[in-house]
Amino acid sequence: MTSTPILPPLREVIARHGLAASKALGQNFLLDAQLLARIARIPGDLTDAEVLEIGPGPGGLTRALLAAGAKVTAIERDRRCIPALAELSDFYPGQLRVIEGDALEIDAAALFEGKPHIASNLPYNIGTALLVRWLSADWAPWWRSLTLMFQKEVAERIVAKTDDDPYGRLAVLAQWRSSAKLAMPVHRSAFTPAPKVMSAVVHITPDDAPPGVRFAVLERLTAAAFGQRRKMLRQSLKSVPGALEALERVGIESTRRAETVSVVEFVELARALS
Repeated sequence: MTSTPILPPLREVIARHGLAASKALGQNFLLDAQLLARIARIPGDLTDAEVLEIGPGPGGLTRALLAAGAKVTAIERDRRCIPALAELSDFYPGQLRVIEGDALEIDAAALFEGKPHIASNLPYNIGTALLVRWLSADWAPWWRSLTLMFQKEVAERIVAKTDDDPYGRLAVLAQWRSSAKLAMPVHRSAFTPAPKVMSAVVHITPDDAPPGVRFAVLERLTAAAFGQRRKMLRQSLKSVPGALEALERVGIESTRRAETVSVVEFVELARALS
């Protein structure tokens, strides 16, 4: 790797391009270089590794990923940010590819021949939708790992365990065939503008998928069970054909509530219905 280039301060870049964060796009910019470098280290050694970044904005995390040696593909919807990212590309020739567009409409997997890491300070308004899309991919998935910034309450829902208050559908979908951990908290004051809520970075790595289970079945089960989480399973799962019979077959009491059912038990129930 060549020596790290001396870049203009990110605040200067933002001011020069008039890049006020857009509330409509769920933007909150991270400017702390040391914090961004810590986030870039979470996936491990990124030397010559491919990385997908969603919503780079003015390029704070992008800088850290490039400095770590990654080859970054950045998808940015806000065309105001494209010139700032183009300048960054000039500092790291051949390391940064910028695609202008909506990440919800782009087939990101088709952009790579190998398996990239995904590392993003996700826009708040699309973060959960993108995560569920990546978790529902064919297994083994097209990505190597996910290092994602969320609002803290969303991050806690992803890594929650049975009987934790945040435990729900998102925890089951994230943990039944992958490992999810809270990598680091991020104080609201680290952002510009500062959001009203705290944030956290979640790191997810894929595991072997349990055999005989279809994602669509598990997703339907968890949507029904946690959609009426205060009701007993015999009530909340009535809308899922065969679910009540499957409860009996796998030995899960129908009087239990969804938050008491472990990820392993949801997998067994989904296998019985798959």
